[in-house]
Formats: sequence, C-alpha cells, structure tokens
Amino acid sequence: MSYRTTPQHKLGSGFGARSTADDVLAGIDLTGRLALVTGGYSGIGVETTRALAKAGAQVVVPARRVDAARENLAGIDGVEVDELDLADLDSVRAFAERFLASGRSLDMVIDSAAVMACPETRVGPGWEAQFATNHLGHFALVNRLWPAIEPGGARVVAVSSSGHHRSPVHWDDVHWRSDYDKWEAYGQAKTANALFAVHLDRLGRECGVRAFSLHPGGILTPLQRHLAKQEMVERGWIDEDGNLLHPEAFKTPQQGAATQVWAATSPQLDGMGGVYLEDCDIAGPAPADGARVGVKEWATDPEQAARLWALSAELTGVDAFAA
Repeated sequence: MSYRTTPQHKLGSGFGARSTADDVLAGIDLTGRLALVTGGYSGIGVETTRALAKAGAQVVVPARRVDAARENLAGIDGVEVDELDLADLDSVRAFAERFLASGRSLDMVIDSAAVMACPETRVGPGWEAQFATNHLGHFALVNRLWPAIEPGGARVVAVSSSGHHRSPVHWDDVHWRSDYDKWEAYGQAKTANALFAVHLDRLGRECGVRAFSLHPGGILTPLQRHLAKQEMVERGWIDEDGNLLHPEAFKTPQQGAATQVWAATSPQLDGMGGVYLEDCDIAGPAPADGARVGVKEWATDPEQAARLWALSAELTGVDAFAA
C-alpha cells in the first residue's frame, strides 16, 4: 500500500452533493467490520449508523443520552450503545477502557458528534464548550482508543464543516475567555477538527491508519438546537412557519451522511489521507472570492496541525504517540 501525501484536489469520484449514504455504499460489503460513530443517534449520525449497519457492519454508538440513543436506533440490527460525554474527559477515559477491555479492533471511527453556536458555556477546567466537545473530546477519545485503532489500520473521520471558514485557531485565546462569539468559536472548533485529521494522518499512515476531515453539507438537524427560530429566519433558512425557503440549498440527512460514510469506506480513498472532503470527493482549495466552498489554507497547514496536536495533548494529558 502507498502512503503518499494526498493532494487537496478533486478525484472525480462519480458521487456528488445529492448522493446518499446508501449510494456510496452500493456494492460494498462491511460484514465483519466494526465502526464507532460518535453522535450516531441524532441527525446525520443516525443515517450514518443505519447505512453502515445495512451494509453489514457492527456499529458502536457512544452517547451522552443513552436512553435517547437506544430509542432512536431501535430496529437497526448490529448496533450497540454505550455511555460517553465528550465534554467530560473522565467519561472519555471510562468509555475507552470499557471498549478496550472487549479486545476488539476498530475498522472505522467517525467523529460526528458536535455542538454548534451555543451560548458561552464552560466545561472541565473552564474550557470553551465547542472547542472542548467537538475537538478535545474527540482528540482524547481517538488517542485512548489507539490500541484498537492501530491493529486494523482503521480510517478515522473527523466531521468538520464549511463553518471552518469563519475562523482559524485563536492561538492566543483558544478558550475564548474574552470577546466570545458563538459562530467564530464554532469555526475554530471545526478548523481544529480538520487540523486533527491532518496530523493524525501524518502520525498514523506508516501503520496503515489514515484520517480525513469533511464538510457534510448544510442540513437542518438537531445540531441547530441552540439557534432561535428568529435567527434562522433572519439567516434566510426558514420562513416564519418553519418551512425551508431554499430547499435546494440543503441536503437531506441521508445526503448529509454520505460524505462521512464515503470517507470511512470508499476504496477510491485507499492509500490516501490527511485531506478535507466535501460532496463525496476531495475538496479543492477555498476560492479567493470568499465563497464557503473548498478548504481554507489554515485548516490544512501541517505546522498548525502539529502545533494543535501538541496543545491538545498538553490540555488532555493524552498522546498515543508520546515517546
């Protein structure tokens, strides 16, 4: 297998913005494969879990709301639910210990859970909640699960967003202790997801572990739970009755799940990694006109990725690659 650096430009995958998770899995048999999907019981996560299980995979869904997860996933065979709160590093450690005790190896890890544009919230030792949950929790989880990720040469998929266009990492104040802006803080967290994949791929590729980040597309799901209806009206997403104003601008949950499922399973990506994806293909660089397509340079910079990894290891006290 080749471990080359993957260029950040389109492959011509044959899929697109309207492809569904079932479309990208057509002809792919995941029998005997084990996937872990954070957030796999809500929004596009449910559709990710459903599609992987339908293709034959066993799916572990760690959940902060275990009862809700079991209810939402009822009727889907091959799924197990366990407790995990990504904002609580003790919970992350406990989940990882339980999983490792099972002696199983993972073939896919999809870090899909997220919070978006929440009011200023502090977790742990005063960390900003979006950076802590979306990035640091997943960073700690993947590093603690490394003994189960490495043996099978798993793919690790970090679900970022076009929201990363809003902000690079604020190195002087990653926890937004002053001038909190919910959208910029979300943007920073999504940039962090992309940078995490860049450096994990660099560290893991020699043992066959590859990592990707992606924008799933615009989808109205419970991810918007922190947004007031009026804010969504003002943004032109919905009308006063809650109806989509521009349905063509949004994906269905089944379409929204497609890129992360493609990232985790597609043979088209064999030997590749460390890149940002959108619409079931590798994304190109962001255009100079400011359009929120493609990927910003600050989300793929290997030096910033290494810096973020070091900071994250320091903050969480976890680093599977520490000497």
